[in-house]
Amino acid sequence: MYLGIDLGTSEVKVVLLDNRNNMIATSGAALTVSRPHPRWSEQDPAAWWTATVDAIDNLRAAHPNRFAEIRAIGLSGQMHGAVVLDAQDKVMRPAILWNDMRSADECRELTERAPNLHAIAGNLAMPGFTAPKLLWLRKHEPDIYARIRTVLLPKDWLRLQLTGEKASDPSDAAGTLWLDVAKRDWSDELLAATGLSREHMPKLVEGDAVSGHLRPELAQRWGLPAGVMVAGGGGDNAASAVGIGATVPGDGFISLGTSGVMFVVNDRFRPNPASAVHAFCHALPNRWHQMSVVLSAASCLRWLCKLTGTDEATLLPEVAALSASMLDQSPVFLPYLSGERTPHNDPFAQGVFHGMTHATDRAMLGYSVLEGVTFALKDGLDALSSAGTSVDTLSLMGGGARSPYWAQLIADVLDIRIITHHGGEAGGALGAARLGWLCAGGNEADICQKPPVRAEYLPQLQRADALAHRLEFFRAVYRQRPLQQLVQG
Repeated sequence: MYLGIDLGTSEVKVVLLDNRNNMIATSGAALTVSRPHPRWSEQDPAAWWTATVDAIDNLRAAHPNRFAEIRAIGLSGQMHGAVVLDAQDKVMRPAILWNDMRSADECRELTERAPNLHAIAGNLAMPGFTAPKLLWLRKHEPDIYARIRTVLLPKDWLRLQLTGEKASDPSDAAGTLWLDVAKRDWSDELLAATGLSREHMPKLVEGDAVSGHLRPELAQRWGLPAGVMVAGGGGDNAASAVGIGATVPGDGFISLGTSGVMFVVNDRFRPNPASAVHAFCHALPNRWHQMSVVLSAASCLRWLCKLTGTDEATLLPEVAALSASMLDQSPVFLPYLSGERTPHNDPFAQGVFHGMTHATDRAMLGYSVLEGVTFALKDGLDALSSAGTSVDTLSLMGGGARSPYWAQLIADVLDIRIITHHGGEAGGALGAARLGWLCAGGNEADICQKPPVRAEYLPQLQRADALAHRLEFFRAVYRQRPLQQLVQG
């Protein structure tokens, strides 16, 4: 048995996987995000640990015999977050998360300080990444910055609690802007640009390698034998790729979670920062990937449901019942509730409903949100295409994959085949469990198989012209952002 732990933004999810690649059970514990100022996004790492322990305790209580057979643990987690520790490994402030936009000025400063940034890291400096956050701390919280002895990514802080080891893996580290992505090693040049050195960084191990062993007191608490291995693991998207079986160059997926991700596997480092495409290491050795990122995806739907006093289970059937003419009359929605990455790299972009009338109702707003997120994914696909990547099929996973209506809309807008998988909703947790299995000696070809196909969605032509027209209007609304900035003063 193998345990996968995925530290998300809204939930810690754990998966129990057997040696036949069957998910025996899952459990989860919710998390909340603190937004003390506009464009800030933070979480207390202590809440991550509490949620992790709760989820594991619940899993063990439901399946005590199978749980006791666990041989290895894998980790997955939200990327880019900055957990800063002092000399006693105490957390000094809430973690600054991937969707925090406060460090836009520091991105420009970092680019000036590190003229080789794009060539080494393969990515533009964006506020979501870790390195600009440290420049922000140096400028705005100098007392804390001066006491920093270690910087950890979110899942790697969980590793510290589980094993006592400070370690990371190349897929997660690639999202810091401190990694030489081609060499899969820390870059002294990029670290120096933020006043740090290798001494502030955890050791690096591949995602399928052993990073440490479960603390004896935790093994005793959970009824596990001594020496349970903990794998290097991966950033959430790379781990999700392992879970969905996207391990061969050309494989790819779309993940509709808090953010929206389009991920395609490469056999080498292929940076193209000009298109705001991310080029990162995969969680498996000797592989890389390109990725486009929409900062707000399924979270837009949750936001609308909260705003209108409903839930997704109620709203989605209302959307599906809309006639074609009502769809065409629906507002156009820009899903930039947290700024945007690909292709705009615009931390100041904002969400917009454009074209509302007295006839606009809740269902039409719901459709607008699904469509707007899908249009943003189309922008990401075009950016990947400009970077030399072409795909004809993508797997769909994450919470948004539960909606057949949304899956069909994505196929129609992107004009590619979309497939969903049984177990695809497990995402990074399943991939983490598989990485744990690999570190215990499993064979990649046997372990990293694609889960069975649940459904297939082929592009339909009925609304192709209407969608193309609305996509152009969607892009035109974004181009009016100088007017939005003028209104904001």
